[in-house]
Parts: sequence; structure tokens; C-alpha cells
Amino acid sequence: MDTLRERKKQRTRDALLRAALNLFTARGYEETTVDDIAAAVDVSQRTFFRYFAGKQDAAFYVARLAESHFVDAVRARPPHEAPLDALRGALTDSWDGIGAAIEQLVPLDVHLRFYQVIESTPALLAAHLHRATELEEEIARVIAAREGLDVDTDPRPRVLVAAFGAVMRVTERIWTTRGDAGLMALRDLTAAHLDHLGPALTGAWRTTPTPSSPPPPSPSATTET
Repeated sequence: MDTLRERKKQRTRDALLRAALNLFTARGYEETTVDDIAAAVDVSQRTFFRYFAGKQDAAFYVARLAESHFVDAVRARPPHEAPLDALRGALTDSWDGIGAAIEQLVPLDVHLRFYQVIESTPALLAAHLHRATELEEEIARVIAAREGLDVDTDPRPRVLVAAFGAVMRVTERIWTTRGDAGLMALRDLTAAHLDHLGPALTGAWRTTPTPSSPPPPSPSATTET
């Protein structure tokens, strides 16, 4: 059972998170200092560092929570599912749980708007992409374990998860350029892009017939008379 002291610490951490994301989205990440975040909650800089290693740690705290929910959802998928179906099923089934977990910490709309800050801030975008690579490796190992494969000798888990991650990255980038920052818009866009994954990898893309190559000249046409 949580003690009164633990609940107080959690409230302070959550208040710092909300202040950080609100300031990042309102002022910009580079323009916000740790002192600004601490002052918004009326605590000292020292208190901030009791909970977070720095601004970047606070910036991605909620995103890491969402990622851990997704990884847990992948682990929980039925063992008979094909790997891609397991990834997509985990994503679909974890949307509501991820949203609820986020809203226990910060308003969901603030968390979603922060993705626009990530896209426009080189330091954050680099950290986001680095973490995405680490997350792909973690998920690839989960998929390999599900399938009884050695991820270091069989490339398929990493290839599959890289393709899935690329779809998520494209979805994020397109979604952040749109005016609607709602979770439903992100969910629908993600589903639509995942629908294209299989056809994009294996289908023909041309909408018009490919011009036929001219037939090779007959031997008689190339023989001098």
C-alpha cells in the first residue's frame, strides 16, 4: 500500500511532468530551463533532479511509459498469431490502456502536442530516433522469443520490426503536420498506414501498364546482304 509520503512524492513528480510538457509546448524545449520547470511547481531545482536526470528525461518520461505498455502488450499476444498480426494486435488493443496510463500523469492533449515539439527540435528528434532504435531491438527480441528464433542468426524479427517501426515513424511525421492532434486521428492514420504495409512490400505500385520492351531484332535483320 502506498504511504502518504510516497503519494506526495508521486504528486510532485506528476506536477513537474505537467509543468515541463506545458512549458515545452508553449515556449519550446530549448527555451525552457530546469529552473523554469521547478518554479512553475514552486519547488527547488534540487527537487527536480530528485525525480529526473535532466530536461530530456522529463520530456520523454511519458513516452517511455507508453512504450513499456506496448512491449507488454506484444508479450501478451496469443502464441498462434503471426508476428505482424501480433504487433498490430498489440497496438490496437493497447491504445485505450496507453491513453489511460498517460492521463494519470499529464493531460493527453499535452502529451500528443509534444510530438510536434519533438519534430521541430533537433536534439529531441535525435533522442527520439535513438530510443526508437533501442525499442525496435527490444521488440525484435520479444518476437524472436515468441517464434523460438535466435535474433542474432535469423534476421526476420529485426527486419519485420524495422518495417513496422518505419510505418509508425511515417505516421507520426504526417500526423504532426496536421491540425488535428487528437488520439483518434493518430489511431486512424496508423491503421490506414499499416493496411499499406503488406502491399507496399510485395505488391505492384504502377497504376499504368509498363511499356513493353521492343522485341530483339531477328538474325536476318542484322545480317548484311
